Amino acid sequence: MVGTDPLEVDRLLTGGGFGCPVCGGGLRPWGHARERGVRGEAGVVRVRPRRSWCARCRCTHVLLPASMLVRADAVAVIGQALLATAGGSGHRSIAAGLGRPVSTVRGWLRRFGVRAESLRVLFTGLLYDLDASAVAVPVTGSVVVDALQVLGLAAAAAARLFGPRPAWQFASAASGGRLLAPGLAANTS
Repeated sequence: MVGTDPLEVDRLLTGGGFGCPVCGGGLRPWGHARERGVRGEAGVVRVRPRRSWCARCRCTHVLLPASMLVRADAVAVIGQALLATAGGSGHRSIAAGLGRPVSTVRGWLRRFGVRAESLRVLFTGLLYDLDASAVAVPVTGSVVVDALQVLGLAAAAAARLFGPRPAWQFASAASGGRLLAPGLAANTS
């Protein structure tokens, strides 16, 4: 996961600012990935992510902006659904409010529910890494609410240290774009 400014991503990529997630070697520019549509809050946005390659292990990587997950919807939209379910809304009303298929929203909520405990642990670790003076996060009894609460606290701590960034972009970057993916493949670097 990389920043959302294509010029900054190109500058960092050409300057050796990204390391290979496989071997740690320096990534270099290697064209662009195929264009894809990402359903955002204001409709579909066309995105053509940067592609890179590692001279050491010869792997190629697509550098997704932190505004995306490895799926067709923007992370901010998925985040709205997660917050709505934590507030007590059902998947049908959330889907209607977001203009998304019921099955899509139900899938997001189920996947997050399955991963919620692992994500709570991930974001709790990040919170204390970013703010050593953070107090213990109270448990609410809902693992989904607990995960979302600590995600928000970790995002706020990151914003205090590194400057403002939308919380869902932080969550996307911290999870390596796999916030809803099977298994915990977090990227905390």
